[in-house]
Amino acid sequence: MITEASPTTSESSVQERISFRAFAQAMAMIWVANHREDDELGDPKVGGHPASSASAMHILAALHLDVREPQDFVCCKPHCSPIDHALHHMLGLFRHNRFVDWASSEPGDDWFEEEDSKRAMWGLRKFPTPDMPHVFQSYHARTDPDHFHYLPSGTVGIPPVVSGYLALAHRYAADHGYEVPADTHFWSLIGDSEFREGSLLEAMPDLAERQLGNVTWIIDYNRQNLDGTRIPNERGLEGADCDRIAGTAEANGWRVIQVRHGKLRERVFAREGGECLREVLESHLSDYEFQMLALKREPARVREFLADKHPGCRRLVDELGEDEIIRVLLDLGGHCHDTMVDALRRSRSESEEPYMVIAHTLKGWGLECLADPSNHSALPSKEELEGILAKAALTLQDPFALFPADTEEGRFLGARRDAFRRVRDEHRELRERNRARVRRAIEERGGLPDTLAIDTSLFPLANTQWMWGQLAAKLVRIGTQEVVAPRQRAPKKELTELERRWQPAAEFVMTLSPDVGSSTNISPAMDAKIYGQSEEQERDLEQELEIRYRHPELVATTDAWTRHIRFEIAEANAMSAVGAFGKMIRFVGLPFFPIMTVYDFFIKRALDQLYYNVYWNSEFVIMGTPSGVTLSFEGAQHSWKSDIQMPNLITWEPCFAVEVDWILCDAIRRHMMDENEGRRGVLVRAVTRSVQQKLLLENVRAQAVSKQHVSGPLAPAGAGSEWGEATDESSLAPLPDEQLLARVREHCLAGGYKLVDWKGYAGYEPGDNVVNLFVMGSLVTEALAASRTLLALGIFADVIVVTSPELLLGIVAHEDDYRHLTQTLGITGDLFAVAGAGASEAGLLSVAGRRVPCVAVCDGEAGLLDNIGSIVGVRQRTLAVRKFSKCGRPSDVFRYQGLDADALVDACGQVLSETALENLAVSPDLLRSLAGKAESRERPHWRALWSDH
Repeated sequence: MITEASPTTSESSVQERISFRAFAQAMAMIWVANHREDDELGDPKVGGHPASSASAMHILAALHLDVREPQDFVCCKPHCSPIDHALHHMLGLFRHNRFVDWASSEPGDDWFEEEDSKRAMWGLRKFPTPDMPHVFQSYHARTDPDHFHYLPSGTVGIPPVVSGYLALAHRYAADHGYEVPADTHFWSLIGDSEFREGSLLEAMPDLAERQLGNVTWIIDYNRQNLDGTRIPNERGLEGADCDRIAGTAEANGWRVIQVRHGKLRERVFAREGGECLREVLESHLSDYEFQMLALKREPARVREFLADKHPGCRRLVDELGEDEIIRVLLDLGGHCHDTMVDALRRSRSESEEPYMVIAHTLKGWGLECLADPSNHSALPSKEELEGILAKAALTLQDPFALFPADTEEGRFLGARRDAFRRVRDEHRELRERNRARVRRAIEERGGLPDTLAIDTSLFPLANTQWMWGQLAAKLVRIGTQEVVAPRQRAPKKELTELERRWQPAAEFVMTLSPDVGSSTNISPAMDAKIYGQSEEQERDLEQELEIRYRHPELVATTDAWTRHIRFEIAEANAMSAVGAFGKMIRFVGLPFFPIMTVYDFFIKRALDQLYYNVYWNSEFVIMGTPSGVTLSFEGAQHSWKSDIQMPNLITWEPCFAVEVDWILCDAIRRHMMDENEGRRGVLVRAVTRSVQQKLLLENVRAQAVSKQHVSGPLAPAGAGSEWGEATDESSLAPLPDEQLLARVREHCLAGGYKLVDWKGYAGYEPGDNVVNLFVMGSLVTEALAASRTLLALGIFADVIVVTSPELLLGIVAHEDDYRHLTQTLGITGDLFAVAGAGASEAGLLSVAGRRVPCVAVCDGEAGLLDNIGSIVGVRQRTLAVRKFSKCGRPSDVFRYQGLDADALVDACGQVLSETALENLAVSPDLLRSLAGKAESRERPHWRALWSDH
């Protein structure tokens, strides 16, 4: 079923003929994907959404063939990806990229030859292989050959928001004096059902408030969703859903263009009674009624229905022929190429506010399933596809043929192809130029140091959130040192040599927060440094009226000394923005390093956005603070800490202030030097509970490996005569603190370090009295207390601080077979012979062997640490948050949750006792040979060996 918009007449334009061939090729892509010869039994369906692709056909043709500029960004609803690929195929815009090149370790970036491009079109939803490396994912993906400036679209509701914040990132870069492509526009094609997504509605006022006039959202208004025809309550909405969408946009500061009618309708409206017909189609005919008439397509019923809605159009509709009345009914503006081009060009040229273009379309345009409520997954038959291909002068044997270069269509496509390729090559050169400039500046100053050298000597009791504030303030001060800030209240402090080395990287550090900046200790990084449009840019009433208060000055400006992006309470928006800024290094070579501060508990509000960021390969830091039940005075609703495990995301939970310094400096260095493959996203969880900072070195110095001279077993400092001839460890000088901290730093950045290590002490017998105690975050104090209590009971509890579960126990650790855990830290499942446990019976020698069990404790879900035992093969018990919390001081809440020192002591006793009670299973023959030589006994409960202390 081909509508009037099909290029079947000589009046059709070059672009219309090209777009129809793209439509035919998109349908062929989907058909091929569903009719492969290599199907395996049990394979799931492939689908492909031809009806949804068809509804967006003319919108995307107008965009790609006429309006879009090479530097523009595009994101589209997922189900129209075949149309995009078909248009890019004809435009010659497929390019090799490093994600899919199987043939070379140094892949090139050449443009596809025609045969390579045609071959790729056969690969929708195929798994890449060396024989067919260039394929297309189900939806737009960064591995696609046409991924340039195209946002991944496997999710809905998020890419258009990210597109808006990419516009903000480009403006920020330009306002701060960096070179970025000029006149870049950000296009998003959104389904009408998708526009119910909360992420879009949450972002709309923010994008308008920031006056992002180079943002256009296009609504594919086809009145259908996956489950069928949309039937909104138009009485409740006081109009059709397109009116609600328009009203929502306008109320939030957007301009709106309704693209309702095609050229045929407009010609009919010019006739007598035409205005009445326009009124019917725009106001009196509900979406549901229109869909049912479009589905039925019966001329007499259409005439009757329209005339009943408004008698003033009766004469006109009666004059229209049977074919003409149906063509008028179906002639929506979203399927009229010229009408769409005019609307999109207008949205681009008027750049004061963002634009919403509502394009009225038909789901299933050009297909037999047009307007069918069940057409979402409907596939055209072979006969229907062959008919479509024939109208496009194609065959099923060669469905992806291009227009010959000497045809009118070929010349049009060739000229646009050359323009796009030239600008994209220039863009790539700009990216490399920006990247090289930053790296050269870093190298010229001696590279990036390992630390920011925050002086904590005056803060013996400190927390990790406080440390983040110190680091943020210092980085922003260093990064803005060379920028003149008229509102600066104090003279600038000259940079030290270490700070000068940091300056090229600090220049790109920026902070974001959803209205929690001052409460998370980054006020100095915000004060008079808020970036954004403001009606009061030229007049600072706070200074003019001599108003002084303790909060940071928040008057926004676009000037170059600004470093903070402020959000209202909208975690999802901030998360999308941090992802957008974190992609600027890939898009334009500017290594912006966005750090978003957010209450850790509310990260859950933006989990979709976080996942999108790490999938998209964005580079950023999330400071989740405060976190967990350690935020005890906030009670239950702020306390749950999730086990967030995603590829390309590293989570950290430091305990001591210096760890925050090490972690952040390492993340910045990796980002700047492009050494963060597989770990571009960083989540640091901090707390407001203060810890004595001296505990770090006090415990590290006491380790046998930290002593300068060890000739025999050690005894704890000040130990009595019960330790025999062992040497009092306090009598031995430790290695220099710098050397010890260097070791701890190396281990900390690998995922964990030993804070307490009793190896080398008298009486230390693995398999008998040794247990490994793993801990994260501020619960280190409870672990230390438990270790001291256990030592008095004759138990050696080594304390291993887990700084990053991903690096020590998770995805990254898995890649090198948990090397740091098992080799560097020596946590294994080895069997240890226990003295006096052997026996000789009937010529057999038996030796009892036991492993060193472990206990883990974390302020969060058990999944953060509960896999240690399974990795090394030992018994484990994990103490974690397993119920809603309550208000109270940390010690109260830890005891309530079973995370306190006493609970840890008991857990260690349990795993030690259960390890000692493990049985050895033997064969029946061995049992018969030993009959009568060993009596069986019932296995006791572990409490029999470990009484309450």
